Amino acid sequence: MDSQLLPVLLLLLLQASGPWGQGPGTEGPSAEPPKEEVSEEDGVLVLSRHTLSLALREHPALLVEFYAPWCGHCKALAPEYSKAAALLAAESAKTRLAKVDGPAEPELTKEFAVTEYPTLKFFRDGNRTHPEDYTGPREAKGIAEWLRRRMGSSATRLEDEEGTQALIDAQDVVVIGFFQDEDVATFLALAQDAVDMTFGLTDQPQLFQTFGLTKDTVVLFKKFDEGRADFPVDEELGLDQEELSRFLLTHSMHLVTEFNSQTSPKIFAARILNHLLLFINQTLAPHQELLADFREAATPFRGQVLFVVVDVGADNNHVLQYFGLKAEEAPTLRFINTETTKKYTPAERGPVTAASVTAFCHAVLSGKFKPYLLSQEVPPDWDQRPVKTLVGKNFEQVAFDETKNVFIKFYAPWCTHSKEMAPAWEALAKKYRDHKDIIIAELDATANELEAFVVHAFPTLKYFPAGPGRKVIEYKSARDLETLSKFLDNGGKLSEEEPTKESLAPFLETPANSTSEPKEEL
Repeated sequence: MDSQLLPVLLLLLLQASGPWGQGPGTEGPSAEPPKEEVSEEDGVLVLSRHTLSLALREHPALLVEFYAPWCGHCKALAPEYSKAAALLAAESAKTRLAKVDGPAEPELTKEFAVTEYPTLKFFRDGNRTHPEDYTGPREAKGIAEWLRRRMGSSATRLEDEEGTQALIDAQDVVVIGFFQDEDVATFLALAQDAVDMTFGLTDQPQLFQTFGLTKDTVVLFKKFDEGRADFPVDEELGLDQEELSRFLLTHSMHLVTEFNSQTSPKIFAARILNHLLLFINQTLAPHQELLADFREAATPFRGQVLFVVVDVGADNNHVLQYFGLKAEEAPTLRFINTETTKKYTPAERGPVTAASVTAFCHAVLSGKFKPYLLSQEVPPDWDQRPVKTLVGKNFEQVAFDETKNVFIKFYAPWCTHSKEMAPAWEALAKKYRDHKDIIIAELDATANELEAFVVHAFPTLKYFPAGPGRKVIEYKSARDLETLSKFLDNGGKLSEEEPTKESLAPFLETPANSTSEPKEEL
């Protein structure tokens, strides 16, 4: 073949096959990647760093959940989240629900400062820089209502008596703002978040007269207890949103509330720290007869003490366990401050009357009663195994023994992370069993309470070094045998390179009685 034709033939062959031999018409690596489409699961958009911008452009109102596959609270939220999406879809609402796998999308978790799961953020009109933190309920109807009130009005405008009365009759609790001045914006802002209540709004003079009002007032109408509660607006300071919120939470609850799965979130959200609990068996007539006196005693303490009834015959074993009670001890009273978790019991087991309940409340509030601490009995063989068993009654003498270095695991029997580290803790105890100055121990923090401190998460590890001063060092590193041993060998210290407690946060569980919103940290 003519040597001059060879380059021409090679050039033709390359053009025919396309760049990199991919065949005619195909593009090489310089081509743009195919455009990703937003997928869905159970009516919820599944987003990534590539598709979030697209979703924000297409949907003017977008609620995004940042979740982790391992997060138990995320798993519990998932079905409610899907139901909320279905409710909104049935209304042809413009709002869409979406989710992002946080651990798989670290760029997005960093961009939106996600530090715990689940975290939900509401994006409006494609604004990526200033999303609103979701602060609403974790059940479908509440999620949907929270979003409705952001996309529409949070209160019904009332023009006449007929419409006002119809609104009041429609629900057990209805809040109506009677305003002729400039407090409407504050009222509507509160109504946006209080999705468990129905709100109305009016400026009509005839409605002021109908309901006996001469000044701007927020009125809570209810179909129980006293039927109505008024919150007059301060003429000089105007409407205080925080004070109004507290007022509505307090007065929207029954004077005496029965504890169950539906009422417990509201009990803890009421921001009344003092709770008085009456434990009774609702199937017994003599126990039911105590309710009238209990309710009579509650009236002067409204807003200061929350009166709660716990039915020992219902599914409330976890409450009984928390207070160290057995069902057969009912009827009985217990008082607790939910901030300090200090618990109180009457000095004597007498009859439950309005007078005795009132006297008990006054005694606790005035500081005349000392709190009681739960404790199991000391097991006869508490020190016979490599891991010593501590309870409330022997904790002080063992933990603060000045001749011993004591390393204690505070655990919960139901905590999966406590169970997972049990083998390493047992191995540590066996390794140091011949060291006379070292004690490896454990304490069930759900059945034993300590005066020295409160355990907030499980498992919690604390080191009590020998010597005076009652020193306590919280262990904040990995829970493997090697790192635990290094900590002991260094006298309760680790190098700065060791992982911190923050990196262990996914392996901490909060107590079952925690009143905070359920989340798991990164």
